[in-house]
Amino acid sequence: MNAPRRWPLAMLRLHLVTDAALCGPRGVEAVVADAVRGGASCVQLREKHLDTRSFVERARALKALLEPLGVPLIVNDRVDVALAAGADGVHVGQSDMPLEDARRLMPHALIGLSVENAEQVRAAHGLPVDYLGVSPVFATPSKQDTAPALGLDGLRALRALTDLPLIAIGGIDLDNAAQVMAAGADGLAVVRALCAAPNPAEAARTLRQFTDSPAPR
Repeated sequence: MNAPRRWPLAMLRLHLVTDAALCGPRGVEAVVADAVRGGASCVQLREKHLDTRSFVERARALKALLEPLGVPLIVNDRVDVALAAGADGVHVGQSDMPLEDARRLMPHALIGLSVENAEQVRAAHGLPVDYLGVSPVFATPSKQDTAPALGLDGLRALRALTDLPLIAIGGIDLDNAAQVMAAGADGLAVVRALCAAPNPAEAARTLRQFTDSPAPR
């Protein structure tokens, strides 16, 4: 089994997780471009309703946009789409393709795994994974099929179980980002806070102030 490549932590600080509906008439590409200009360091393309061909086309368009900027593109769930589009990585959930198979197919990719509880964090020990996506920290309307919110205390408890980078997601915004970082997150993944922001660049710039200068834990 290939060991995961250690991607620089700076690339994991602020993930934009796309939501086409929240991006609205501006479109996903325009919102991504603005957010990256403001400081989003990684983009996770999440599409639950596109057919495979359209999904690949959107992934390729984002890859072309992001590659010159040195910003990695991760595809949510779909290893086949990530491979077809030449994406930099993939993020898998507990019921998606087994992580070991994803690593075998994408040996040098940036691979993240969703975890929701202590058992899943412990099970990730020794897996060829680059980071753990911890969710949901807070309740969120962006994703309905989630476990109960961990809260800040729950995040602290999971932090104590692993030295893998933890990327927190779920209801994170400008008002609570500093608290999430102080509770043990190494980075933030946000949907609504960037996709629905009137000015994604400015919102990303503000969030980076929290991720780059976290409060003492």
